[in-house]
Amino acid sequence: MGWEAWLTVAVVVGVLGTLILTRMAADMVFLGGLTILLLAGVLDPSEAFRGLANQGLITVAVLYVVVSGLQETGGIHWVVQRLLGRPRSLAHAQVKLMTPVAFMSAFLNNTPVVAMLIPAVNEWARKFGLSNSKLMIPLSYAAILGGTCTLIGTSTNLVVNGLVTERTGEGMRMFDLAWVGVPVAVVGLAFILLTTRWLLPERQPAMSRMSDPREYSVEMLVDTDGPLVGKSIESAGLRHLSGMFLAEIDRNGSVLPAVSPREKLQSGDRLVFVGVVESVVELQKIRGLTPATEQVFKLEGLRSQRIMIEAVVSGSCPVVGKTIRDGRFRSRYNAVVIAVARNGERLGGKIGDIVIQPGDTLLLEARQSFVDQQRNSRDFFLVSQVEDSSPPRHERAPLAIGLLGVMVVTAGFGWLSMLEAALLAAAGMLVTGCCTVETARRNIDWSVLLVIAAAFGLGAAMDQTGVALATAQTVMGFVGDAPLLNLAAIYLLTAGFTAVITNNAAALLMFPIAFAVSSDLGVSVMPFVVAIMLAASASFATPIGYQTNLMVYGPGGYHFSDFLRLGLPLNLVTALVAILVIPLVWGF
Repeated sequence: MGWEAWLTVAVVVGVLGTLILTRMAADMVFLGGLTILLLAGVLDPSEAFRGLANQGLITVAVLYVVVSGLQETGGIHWVVQRLLGRPRSLAHAQVKLMTPVAFMSAFLNNTPVVAMLIPAVNEWARKFGLSNSKLMIPLSYAAILGGTCTLIGTSTNLVVNGLVTERTGEGMRMFDLAWVGVPVAVVGLAFILLTTRWLLPERQPAMSRMSDPREYSVEMLVDTDGPLVGKSIESAGLRHLSGMFLAEIDRNGSVLPAVSPREKLQSGDRLVFVGVVESVVELQKIRGLTPATEQVFKLEGLRSQRIMIEAVVSGSCPVVGKTIRDGRFRSRYNAVVIAVARNGERLGGKIGDIVIQPGDTLLLEARQSFVDQQRNSRDFFLVSQVEDSSPPRHERAPLAIGLLGVMVVTAGFGWLSMLEAALLAAAGMLVTGCCTVETARRNIDWSVLLVIAAAFGLGAAMDQTGVALATAQTVMGFVGDAPLLNLAAIYLLTAGFTAVITNNAAALLMFPIAFAVSSDLGVSVMPFVVAIMLAASASFATPIGYQTNLMVYGPGGYHFSDFLRLGLPLNLVTALVAILVIPLVWGF
């Protein structure tokens, strides 16, 4: 090998070492490595950034827009609410959770699926007295396993398929992976159900040990002819809300305190809840409930374009000493007070009748411009936006789910390519108002796309300088000429890389090596390609091996060893199934 090859090896090892030993951002590390190769002349600009034009990368970016539409309309939450019910036991709860999660993750990027379900599972666990630590890792693992079943289940599948299309001219169809992905998912889910009782300990998340002193009293109205009318408090999911409780119901002027869970909701009921801000945000997203104050409907613009804001009232605020109504708060600030927190004291009466005092924390509904205008105002000590607080567009949820169905059907039957189907669905989300252009841009994870693009460049350097060929010959030197053993070696090497770096990067670094191995053996590359897809996607052994594992790490209160205890055996079980099934479907 020439100096270019040795420099490439040094850069790749340096990138991997930096990611393992430091907390530097993965996109910056990969771009740094690519820059060194570009400046040294190992790659020219067209080769270094060829990944930006890859179909797989573009499809991943477009799918973020599709998922954005489902998030903005509450589509995923709408589906989950109908699938999760009262569990009979822990095992039953895990089945009810993992089955729909795995199914949804087969057709949606699993990262946003898990992100949306974490608060729902928190609430569900508290409601039925279940341990979060017994549900959060199964949630992540089910999403990962579901993602192995279709071409769009994970970004890794799309990216590797893009490389195959470039090399061979033929890519995989949407459900081709199901032949191996479904057996892997079924065996993996069964393993989780059978072993979590012993392999997952009881943990208490750190957040559950902290109390929030800002408790708000919030009034919500049951929509006329809405989906909650006629349902009991229990069946409507309004009992034992996480961080919140239903204090009373005001029905036609009569107050019902200590509400029974069997009490049926009626049209126009005024429900009084008491809870922390995160729970108030979730409450605003429940279909069939709207804020009791009519002021929210007098603000300009759509509710979906607004956010929730916490603002602490200063002594110089002109509405101090006046009721919210008399102070004309909405007219003065173009914002509506949803709730008021005051030293943990419960404030009775209607929102408009509350007299504002210095130090009160107001929970407001307003546009982003309120934060920009009032951040340095003398009227408020502190103004902060509540994350992920825009009310969803519930009326468009069926439309968003329909657009997702169109994408799946057109791609699944081969009527459109995966990229074309995703572009069609994304355009539909924007044109029909399921999401806005601003929201879609904000929800695209640019750091993931940069890692993928930069990893393409490193993979190209390994291929052109002969590093991939030399690595392939080394692998073959250890395992011989047997295709099955080489397949196992490629799978395990990819899984090892994925445990310590990002899954997309691991797949892109291994692809040229797998291609070289298949060429030297004189066999089809497809078994090795599928092995890379499965090994890079099905990473369970460490919390850093897959993004969804990191997402549940805190909410589940886990230790690093918890992932090793359950994830390492699961990795080995799924690897065995995949290595045995892949040659039966894609022959050497």
